[in-house]
Amino acid sequence: MHRFLLTPRWWGINVFVALGVPFCLFMGTWQLGRFEDRVDTHKEATSARPAEQAAAPLESLLPVDKQTSGRLTSVSGEYADQLLVPERRLDGKSGFYVLTLLKTDTGKAVPVVRGWLPGNADVSRAPAPPAGRVEVTGALQASENSTSKGVYSAGGLPAGQLGVIGAASLVNIVPYGLYDAWLTVQTPADGMTPVPAQAPANTGLDLKAFQNLGYTGEWFVFAAFVLFMWFRLYRREVETLRDAEAGLLAEAPAEQEPAGQAAGQDPAAPAPAGAGSGPVT
Repeated sequence: MHRFLLTPRWWGINVFVALGVPFCLFMGTWQLGRFEDRVDTHKEATSARPAEQAAAPLESLLPVDKQTSGRLTSVSGEYADQLLVPERRLDGKSGFYVLTLLKTDTGKAVPVVRGWLPGNADVSRAPAPPAGRVEVTGALQASENSTSKGVYSAGGLPAGQLGVIGAASLVNIVPYGLYDAWLTVQTPADGMTPVPAQAPANTGLDLKAFQNLGYTGEWFVFAAFVLFMWFRLYRREVETLRDAEAGLLAEAPAEQEPAGQAAGQDPAAPAPAGAGSGPVT
């Protein structure tokens, strides 16, 4: 009864199932791993840094990654150009960052966000940076890009303002080398509000993370659906064979024979005299 499984048609079905189910399970497991990685990185990024952790030199924490983002770092130098970063929100209010370039002993500069002020960006409201040599301690942050949350990437800003904090945005503004990172000072100064450190990119439990979880469920459902359809086809084939053996399947009706053949006549024989003609007069 099960010899039908060896027919070419069922060979194709079986090969498809044998390949499709493992593929769906692999993709579902991979998507689940992606979601778990996002959960782990979110926990690591949002976990509190040890209070006794000392500030490390800037060079030792570069390049910025998920482990070094948010770490306290210290750097010495002299403040140089100052820029304003407009349309930055803090505690639900709109304002701007006061960003000052700190030229280090290496000749390269690192952007330092010295604080936040509410309202529209106004040079007259931004406190001037300290003169002379200073030592700055702040939380290390990765450079922003046009897709970073909260940045102003439309362009067209007036001189002295910056939409995206990063070396790529500053390279055409200042005449010296830049570190691919920035610092945010965590202690208030000159009446400004400190800007808290942000979690590294792609570490939050956002919509993309839950999409991975949704895709996980979809792939497992696909695997179950393939098995269900195979079982359904198999059961229908077995029931058809059983009905045929029991004689329960209706046979196709034979074609109706011509009237002459039904009477046992030769269809090629001539018709009897007078057949099909009218009355003889």
